[in-house]
Amino acid sequence: MTHTIEDIVALLDSKARGNIRGSAKLVFTDLATIILTEDGATLGDADADVTLSAAPEVFAAILDGSQNPMMAVMKGKLKVDGSNTRALKVSDILTR
Repeated sequence: MTHTIEDIVALLDSKARGNIRGSAKLVFTDLATIILTEDGATLGDADADVTLSAAPEVFAAILDGSQNPMMAVMKGKLKVDGSNTRALKVSDILTR
């Protein structure tokens, strides 16, 4: 099943709402940028405590549980800019 970016924002909104402190930026390479805060997920760009960048397929695999976020980082599929501690917390939220 193919998901639109709006579907992904809605899914991330439910995962992030009330579960994240500070902010995180998810950069879906060549597609979109999504900001996660305790208020949920929004499509757009803003400063964040941590930025996670990957191809849309990598984020899709992380969200469906077929890709471990830590393995994605180690294999160079997922790039982290900012707090590694915050990145771990965000990856926990993404895999719930």
